[in-house]
Amino acid sequence: MPLDTSHLQAAIVDLDGTMVDTLGDFMVALTHMLDDLGLPHAERAFVERTIGKGSEHLLRSTLQHAAGEPPSQAMFEHAWQRYQQHYLAINGQHADVFPGVAEGLELLRAAGLRLACLTNKPLSFAQPLLAAKGLAGHFAFVFGGDSFERKKPDPLPLLKTCQALGTAPARTLMLGDSANDAQAARAAGCPVVLVTYGYNHGEPVQAVDADSFLDRLDQLALPRR
Repeated sequence: MPLDTSHLQAAIVDLDGTMVDTLGDFMVALTHMLDDLGLPHAERAFVERTIGKGSEHLLRSTLQHAAGEPPSQAMFEHAWQRYQQHYLAINGQHADVFPGVAEGLELLRAAGLRLACLTNKPLSFAQPLLAAKGLAGHFAFVFGGDSFERKKPDPLPLLKTCQALGTAPARTLMLGDSANDAQAARAAGCPVVLVTYGYNHGEPVQAVDADSFLDRLDQLALPRR
């Protein structure tokens, strides 16, 4: 049954795996970082199922995968510094906007919805990426994984974003690609729609508790106002 969107006032949109395919950026930055530390490279499939829970989680998991043991705090801090440097140097160069995203954002705005981007990616990575891909102008607010005390799947970032938008959670749609987005939305009281082409930690997204699924962002049925 299609989601009733007639009551919506705003939408919160995830970034990696929902709007932009950033797997290529992750692979390049991680490969350079692992080279700096003299560690073996991570496989693409491992990175794809590990992204989505924030860069710190990705980095710790990748270091453990490459070294065969959890990284020390000193190793993590050195790796984090190198990773940030490499990621910011190539941010967006190996990433592409998914088909239908720009059109979908236009439809959301044409329906009178205020938009916020909420990602677990650090804000210093997210803002330049949105700008580089021509998406920044759609959003009234952009929040990263370091904007609040906790990250998705905790509901706090969604509740704080709703406060910034000035809308009730029940009238604020969460658009994402993973269980992280859905769990946060359910706990916050937001309706949630997931795209089918994202990452979702290597698991089938259709198994996630969501209100609807989209093959393209511009397939969301919205009333024009």
